[in-house]
Amino acid sequence: MIMNKQVFLDILEEHGKLGFQEQIDYDKFCLYSIVTHSTAIEGSTMTEIDNQLLFDEGISAKGKSIVEQNMNLDLKAAYERSMELARTHTPFSVGVLKHLSSLVMRRTGGVVNGMGGSFDSSRGDLRLVNVTAGAGGKTYLNYLKVPQRLAVFCREMNERREQLLKQPDVYEQYKLSFDAHLNLVTIHPWVDGNGRMSRLVMNHLQNEFGLIPSKVLKEDKGEYLKSLILSKEKESEVPFREFMFEEHAGNLRQEIENYKMSME
Repeated sequence: MIMNKQVFLDILEEHGKLGFQEQIDYDKFCLYSIVTHSTAIEGSTMTEIDNQLLFDEGISAKGKSIVEQNMNLDLKAAYERSMELARTHTPFSVGVLKHLSSLVMRRTGGVVNGMGGSFDSSRGDLRLVNVTAGAGGKTYLNYLKVPQRLAVFCREMNERREQLLKQPDVYEQYKLSFDAHLNLVTIHPWVDGNGRMSRLVMNHLQNEFGLIPSKVLKEDKGEYLKSLILSKEKESEVPFREFMFEEHAGNLRQEIENYKMSME
């Protein structure tokens, strides 16, 4: 069963009353946290403090690889571009998604020789190879079908987001953002960076709707991956939606608790 709608809305209301988004640098540190946890799910060991120093002062983190630091710098740049597009209500298109992917993979991607020819992941090119979900995992969509499925994804997302821009419903807006995350990672359009891109597209929609952006904590990676697998096996958005509503509610509750403790 999906998390009780009213409980979720009550948590959002309490969070809103505390005025987090009016606090100095709240949005900045929220972004830094999202970037840190998103790259950590992909294996980065950069901490939020590491990224704060890297992003604000240009100070490299001791003992961290150049690849890790570039991954975080690139994802931050992709989010900043995404937020610009969200502010102008730019519709989704295959071109827009490839553009954002090129920013995500700018310094960690490269040329790949695949079944269908050569392609460059640092330019946002769609994959021309078939990929599996780990050793013994199921194969993702055949690469020949990716362009069409991605075009359908964009059309469906635009129809739903335009409706929710005209008739806002916070709960349904979050639901759409979680569905976008699930559907994009299921298509798996790129050879690398699909997880980061799927989380970015989720946050992109949340930013466009004026919502508090959600994140998946690195500590919850196991449950996150399980929910993605379960949704794929059941061919249902419900397990992943349930995980994301619970995850977001838990993160908001923690922020509320931390705020109350600091006021004491």
